[in-house]
This record gives sequence, structure tokens and C-alpha cells, in this order.
Amino acid sequence: MNKRKFLKNTVIATTGMTVAPSVLLSSCKTDTKKEETTETAAVAATSFTLPEIHYGYNAFPDTIDAMTMEIHHSKHHQGYTNKLNAALKEANISGKTIEEILTMDNLPTAIRNNGGGFYNHTLYWDILTPGSEGMSESLKSHIIKDFGSEEAFKNQLAEAGAKRFGSGWAWVCQDNDKKLHICSTPNQDNPLMQVAERMGTPILGIDVWEHAYYLKYQNKRGDYLQNIIKIINWDKVASRMS
Repeated sequence: MNKRKFLKNTVIATTGMTVAPSVLLSSCKTDTKKEETTETAAVAATSFTLPEIHYGYNAFPDTIDAMTMEIHHSKHHQGYTNKLNAALKEANISGKTIEEILTMDNLPTAIRNNGGGFYNHTLYWDILTPGSEGMSESLKSHIIKDFGSEEAFKNQLAEAGAKRFGSGWAWVCQDNDKKLHICSTPNQDNPLMQVAERMGTPILGIDVWEHAYYLKYQNKRGDYLQNIIKIINWDKVASRMS
């Protein structure tokens, strides 16, 4: 799965029907009369659904406790999803992927916050894996080129998360010139947004809100960051690079 396919999860809410977030509902079977009616009807509102965590809530007992995983996914992420859908309906925004929405100018606050929360968490769950393996030689070579060494890269990533004041995210992104860089954003912002200090395409995101780690680590965010880096699925990170 590459980054162009990742999160192409816009679904069109029609007659109460939604599909999995990775599928774009572009057409539906109907008779000729209904097709003619649809041509002049307003496009239905874009609607997103909470992605599943296929490895389960208890996949990382040494890194993230099951209760944190369950609350984080079923409460926080679900809440962002529900509020995003409501905000999109109110703003009459339809037929767009989440990436297209987040790159728009002058995002309403509700879409900025909840759209970011939806996108950021979806990426976060997707790049974690039980039994993480090392980087491929191709990814390692790219990281050494841009950061000097794999160790320097991981230290810079952990530092970006540790130094983020309050709540936010640490990111690895790719620029238009294919160069990788590390940055952080406050709250649920991300580097796709026009408000970001440094924009880019996120290929890895680490949540540093307290709800992501506090039950297990309390105020020891640094320990959480060091451990979360150990369960990164580097193949999925590499697949999002262009």
C-alpha cells in the first residue's frame, strides 16, 4: 500500500449506507430514472468511518497498555470521526478525500481540529506493528543521506516529540524534492495543513497527547517515545514515500 492509496477513505453517505474508510464510493447501481435524478441532485455529504485496528488493543503490552489503546481508539478517535462528519455536513463540503480537505485554505476550526484528529490517528495506528522489523536497506540509505545515521534520525524524532509543548504530534515528512525532514505540530494540526510551519507529506506520525501514554507512563513522555519507535512498521513508512 502506498501513500496515494493510504487514507483514500472518503465514502459518500447515501441512503444511510457507508463503506470501509479505504474505499471511495464513486458509483452505485441504479436504474436510468434514478441516474437522471442524481445528475441534478446535490452531491451527498462526505462521510468518514473509524478504521479498525487489526492487531487488537492488547498487541503491545510492553509499550502501550490495552486500556489506553481502547480508550484512545474507541473514544478519542471515534469522537474526532463523528465531529468531523458533522462539521463537513455543516460546511457543505463533499466528495473530497481527507487529504484534499486538510490542504484547503482557511479551514473552519471544527474541520481543522477534527479532520486532523481523524487523519493523524489513522496514520498512527497504521504505522504500528507487533514484532517490528528493521528498516529496509533502501529506507536506511535514504535516512542516512538526509539525517547522517539511523541513530541520529531516531534521536531527532524522539526529541521533536519530547520538545512539543503541551499536546501535539511528531512527524517524519517528505518534501516535494523527496527529502525527508522531522517536525512537530500542536494539537491536531499536521504538515498537510496550510497553517503548518513546515509543510510536507507525512509518512510517520507519533501522538504526544497525554491520552496516548499517560496511564502507563504518567509524565515520562520521553520513555513513551523511545518505546513507540521500537514498534514502528518501517515497511509501511517506506511505502508512503514517493
